[in-house]
Amino acid sequence: MASLPLPFPSTSSSSNSLSSPASLPRRTFVPNRSLRSPLNVFKCEVTGPINGKPIVPVLTEGTHPKLLQSRLTNAVRNDDRPKIFSGLSNPALSQEIAWYMGLDLGKINIKRFADGEIYVKLQESVRGCDVYLVQSTCPPANENLMELLIMIDACRRASAKNITAVIPYFGYARADRKTHGRESIAAKLVANIITEAGADRVLACDIHSGQSMGYFDIPVDHVYCQPVVLDYLASKKICSNDLVVVSPDVGGVARARAFAKKLSDAPLAIVDKRRQGHNIAEVMNLIGDVKGKVAVMVDDMIDTAGTIAKGAALLHEAGAREVYAFCTHAVFSPPAIERLSSGLFQEVIITNTIPVTEKNYFPQLTVLSVANLLGETIWRVHDDCSVSSIFQ
Repeated sequence: MASLPLPFPSTSSSSNSLSSPASLPRRTFVPNRSLRSPLNVFKCEVTGPINGKPIVPVLTEGTHPKLLQSRLTNAVRNDDRPKIFSGLSNPALSQEIAWYMGLDLGKINIKRFADGEIYVKLQESVRGCDVYLVQSTCPPANENLMELLIMIDACRRASAKNITAVIPYFGYARADRKTHGRESIAAKLVANIITEAGADRVLACDIHSGQSMGYFDIPVDHVYCQPVVLDYLASKKICSNDLVVVSPDVGGVARARAFAKKLSDAPLAIVDKRRQGHNIAEVMNLIGDVKGKVAVMVDDMIDTAGTIAKGAALLHEAGAREVYAFCTHAVFSPPAIERLSSGLFQEVIITNTIPVTEKNYFPQLTVLSVANLLGETIWRVHDDCSVSSIFQ
């Protein structure tokens, strides 16, 4: 499950067509029948170190497992294959999802006019089809969000039967409530815009808070990325008695508790952060015992890495033997890289919901792919099967 994408060519040119898979790196996925969950239909084999600059395995034609072959056969018989189109925010992940599903990415032309306006044209028919549009609303958030809306509109006007917005990283999710007067709830606004554009369903990974799903008036499939990192941590053979899961703030306790339960009900610690006033240094307290233990800090995103870096420093002061950080969404706004590579962390584990540029690689970085997870979820949505059973 740890297939790792190389940096994709820059998308800053005025025109981009995602219809030529021959120009992309090829990958090899190897069936694995010993897995515990039906989610893990097959994994990739990584033969070298995966820290630092990610390496890319290659796909061997004809290695799709029996489950996938039967799905493809049924889809051909019923002329009911899903169509997957990729925006420009994370084309490498889109290609991995298509490979997992045994499909080709749909042909689409996305370009910018001289004044920055976005132009989208589908280059194949989607009439009566179930369409899945893969687009993270990562930085530049406004550009990528607008691109998604125009893609949805293009599919709606081309008579697609169902349009699902696959949003690996749902931006604006942090603005999910009013904490002060005269604030906007941007998460609700974005949900309204996506719905009005014509989306019939949304599929998103690790949304910042659960209430954001209620902002949509259409079905939302919430994909938890925990299985990806749990598989990876299991391969490291850390003794369960030495492990403690840490929430970097009080708001993430529920997420950390769910993660700890999956790790043989590991103990939980909480970093309690309090600010005495504006521009006054934070007071940080640790709730729980981490002395001599391997601490795994769990969060949904790392932006500037201020909170998680200060929490890691506190854990070391409290006697933690090693500190790992796991987050789903690597926003990595400056000075995140400097903080994360400063020696506080044994390893920083992220997923590829947001593409990581080469300039942001550092030795402690590990990138895990969520392509299998999203591909399996899309198949289950398409086949009207249970999605929640993946995570049980």
